[in-house]
Amino acid sequence: MPQFFLNKRLIILLVSIIILVALIGFSLREREKLTWPEQFIKDTTGWFQSAFSRPANYIAGFFGNIEDLQNTYDENRELKSRLEDLAKLEADVQQLEKENKELREILDKEETLRDYSPIQATVIGRNPDQWHELLIINQGETNGITQNMAVITANGLIGKIKSTRQFTSTVQLLSAMDPTNRISAEIQGEESVFGTIEGYDEEKKLLKLKRIPYDAKVEKDQNVITSGLGGIFPKGLPIGKVVEVVPDEYGLNQMAYIQPGPNFYDIENVLVVKREMTQPDLSEMVDNEEEEL
Repeated sequence: MPQFFLNKRLIILLVSIIILVALIGFSLREREKLTWPEQFIKDTTGWFQSAFSRPANYIAGFFGNIEDLQNTYDENRELKSRLEDLAKLEADVQQLEKENKELREILDKEETLRDYSPIQATVIGRNPDQWHELLIINQGETNGITQNMAVITANGLIGKIKSTRQFTSTVQLLSAMDPTNRISAEIQGEESVFGTIEGYDEEKKLLKLKRIPYDAKVEKDQNVITSGLGGIFPKGLPIGKVVEVVPDEYGLNQMAYIQPGPNFYDIENVLVVKREMTQPDLSEMVDNEEEEL
């Protein structure tokens, strides 16, 4: 009896193999139309492949776009940092070339209007109602901070110390609408042109450089720095670049719009500049109680 069942199983296995081979041969031969089971299986498989492949491709593309954006962000940040350093370097090079020429003529010159000591500080407060007017830093009188010291960032001048306390100080920005906030400035070129920063155009987001002689030749993209002649600020601090030159309101002089180097809206770390050279008495330099730094 067991031998009978063993032979029966062998016969069933052989018949199954023959049927399978026949089906494979039938499916492999060239036909114009598929059978309905084959067509059903093919359509079902294709639908599932389409249903899964689209989300998978979308997710893969989404993460690919995120990676591309991150790479672009990193590259832009690096390029921005290099451009900021280049702007300051360009201003310094022009000023140093001029000073070196003068030093060759005056061999006993020991100090210049450029000499200063920096004091690092961090912005700890800004009033939303005076965001473009004032900010507070974490250094004060105990750190040697005094009124009217220049305040800069890596990109250039942002303002001056307006008032001090023992551990903090208030900085008045160049963008503040204060008619007494004047800074003696120099436009760098083959021949230096002098004027004063007086005011800020809120609509154009540009500084106003006034009192430029009517016959002075000023061109777009020229560097503007502090002149050091106002008695407070050291010489050579970058302010910005010339954007446009127009006649002043009386037509006797010229006025230039200056694109400031720093972003007044976003300021975190600053340097307070302590001028090394002896400061003159401001009362001897201004008329009618007008302040010019």
